[in-house]
Amino acid sequence: MPDSRPDEQMERRRIGWVCVFLLVGFFGLAARLVWVQGVQHDFWSARARAGQEKRQTVAAERGTIRDRNGSVLAMNADAWSIFVRPADVQHPEEVARRLLPVADPRRVLKKLRATRQPFVYIARETDEAFAESVRRSPPSGVGVESESGRYYPKRSLVGQVIGVAGVDNNGLEGVELQHDAQLRGQDNRRIVQRDAHGRSVFPEGFEYAPAPHGDDVVLAIDEVIQHVAERELGIAIEKSEAKNGGVAIVMNPHNGEILAMAILPRVNPNAIRRQRPDDRRNRAITDLYEPGSTFKIVTAAAALAAGVVYPEEWIDCEQGAYRVPGAGRAVLHDHLPVGVVPFRQVVARSSNIGMAKIAERLGPTRLAESIRAFGFGERLGIDLKGERAGQVHDRARWSGRSLASVAIGQEIGVTPLQMASAMSVIANGGWLMLPRITLSVPCVTTVCSEAELDRDPMPLRRVIPTEVSQQMTRILEEAASLDGTGRRAMIPGYRVAGKTGTAQKIDPATGRYFSDRAVSSFVGFAPADRPAVVILVVIDEVPGHGWGGEVAAPVFSAIGAEVLHYLRIPPDPTIANPPAGDGGSALSTGRGV
Repeated sequence: MPDSRPDEQMERRRIGWVCVFLLVGFFGLAARLVWVQGVQHDFWSARARAGQEKRQTVAAERGTIRDRNGSVLAMNADAWSIFVRPADVQHPEEVARRLLPVADPRRVLKKLRATRQPFVYIARETDEAFAESVRRSPPSGVGVESESGRYYPKRSLVGQVIGVAGVDNNGLEGVELQHDAQLRGQDNRRIVQRDAHGRSVFPEGFEYAPAPHGDDVVLAIDEVIQHVAERELGIAIEKSEAKNGGVAIVMNPHNGEILAMAILPRVNPNAIRRQRPDDRRNRAITDLYEPGSTFKIVTAAAALAAGVVYPEEWIDCEQGAYRVPGAGRAVLHDHLPVGVVPFRQVVARSSNIGMAKIAERLGPTRLAESIRAFGFGERLGIDLKGERAGQVHDRARWSGRSLASVAIGQEIGVTPLQMASAMSVIANGGWLMLPRITLSVPCVTTVCSEAELDRDPMPLRRVIPTEVSQQMTRILEEAASLDGTGRRAMIPGYRVAGKTGTAQKIDPATGRYFSDRAVSSFVGFAPADRPAVVILVVIDEVPGHGWGGEVAAPVFSAIGAEVLHYLRIPPDPTIANPPAGDGGSALSTGRGV
């Protein structure tokens, strides 16, 4: 009988090896369990949460923009957006047809077929009625969500100044862009659970902290004054048949606050996609024009400050024709012949010849220095994007005729804001002020210690002595009287100081002046004895001569009369009303430059 012990030993050996393998496997699993549950606990917990949870960005509510009296100019409102989940769309052609009212079907099909994203917007801030119809019976893969959109309740009022915010809560133009950081606020995040299809699941009792609201911005703009300026400017543009719109600025000369900045054609930020890009720019700070005779206030003030002339000095204006020294055959003309008159009448009657002679006394160096002192050729620093410095040629580039040309507002490019600021220098006693479009700017950095920074008036520099500003005021009162070119700027019951301007436009093709296209302007302040407002009116491309005294001065009068009444500035009972035909919107036979 064979011995069975070898088989038993072999069996025991096999069982032993199995036990060894089991023990090694057990200890290996135990070690792996310790490694996963202990050392790698945080890593695998995060992987599990990533599969079960989803992070969502909660956009902050954009801050409100208000005028100086609290009237809302820009706010948030519910907007509806339509989106698709391409993976869930079963019939792409049907979806494209259904969304035809808000999107091009070819664009929809391209997005559905080309994208790998799980979520794609088809239309943002779309029509509420259509969005509701889609929400009630959505095609497969199509959804509707409510977002916070931007709404401008005053529509086109002060449109270019406010600007516009995009659908993603970012400022694109104007105040919306300038103060985007303050208005936008800080987005928040929330974590939600998701199911096997990746859809968000909000468990019962789910709560999250909403994103903090963006800060509000308060403008120096007064809604009422802005409306008056836009209305009167629009009437004048229509009546004069001006082809390129216009600008009107109402400014407090003492602190630089912009009470109104009217720019036509108007722009409605609610329908920004339908607006011409050319109309959307803020022409008050971006567009340059030759100021013409309004610039004579700079030459006159510089001459008085330098002591090269005094108001009662007699100046020979050569009866309307004068050969400019050093300018070859160039002959300077006045719009109407003027003889020998006091210097104050040179300004009042807007004599080019008289002003050119005074510029000869002043000299090119001192005139160039005064131009820079008044703020021309530099950005004034208004808190809006896009401000231009203007165009002031370096003194070394002046030709033999440049001294006379610059003295009367030619060969120089200025912005409407610069011209209004220059007149404010005369109105406030000689100071160039930092122009301000906002009254309060929220702090978003550690530089500010207060919750809100109220900006104080900031003088940039003294330009002329107080005595010279007083002399100029008296001279400009005469320019805006029955004896001056600005007679139609007169306001019943108030003393007015100001200056007309008429500048021919340059043909960019030839470099020569058009004979039948002009920029008409008037800039002044009222009351002259206690200035409350500086008002600038610029009307672009008026057919014919477009005299500033006929086209722009009546707009100054109409705006000024209503604004002074609104600001409760009492009239002076000792001032007689101008005769019919010389003030306000009545017709006048006198031509003004």
